[in-house]
Amino acid sequence: MKVMLKLVLDCDPDAAWRAIRSPAVLREVAAPWLGFDSLEDGGFPTVWPAGPHRVDALALGAIPVGEEVIDLSFPGGLPDGVRMLKDGGGGRSGVMAGITHWNHRMAISPDPAGSGGTLYRDRLEFSAGALSAVAWYPTWVFWQWRGLRLRQLAPTWAYDIGVDAEIVH
Repeated sequence: MKVMLKLVLDCDPDAAWRAIRSPAVLREVAAPWLGFDSLEDGGFPTVWPAGPHRVDALALGAIPVGEEVIDLSFPGGLPDGVRMLKDGGGGRSGVMAGITHWNHRMAISPDPAGSGGTLYRDRLEFSAGALSAVAWYPTWVFWQWRGLRLRQLAPTWAYDIGVDAEIVH
């Protein structure tokens, strides 16, 4: 199954790149429907590095629904100006383990219309076995929520002070 978003965000690409690598932003765009608690020593980092990151997923921010691994990489070989974050993790226990395949990619690039904003492309490919068709609609609805929250939050990202601004290509 596939779910996709294509948005122009009201922030510059560097701010959007910092945001999609931020556990705090993940939590903000998923709330109130989903919450996440870090299972790693030291909790959430300010910015996700590449590699696996274990989290507990919480329905409505409070009800445990299983462990998930967010397994991040930063693919190269992309066109100039495009940066991508890929999550190839997935559920490990509870309801989350019902998702048997997870390939989530988020791409950031300058808005080609020249607005100074960011073209944000988001593609999730997932499988929940025989329940994939049933899982698609709630996933699509949740992705629309994420898109709304991304648009709402993006104008505030340009003002992030003290956030790791390292650019990973």
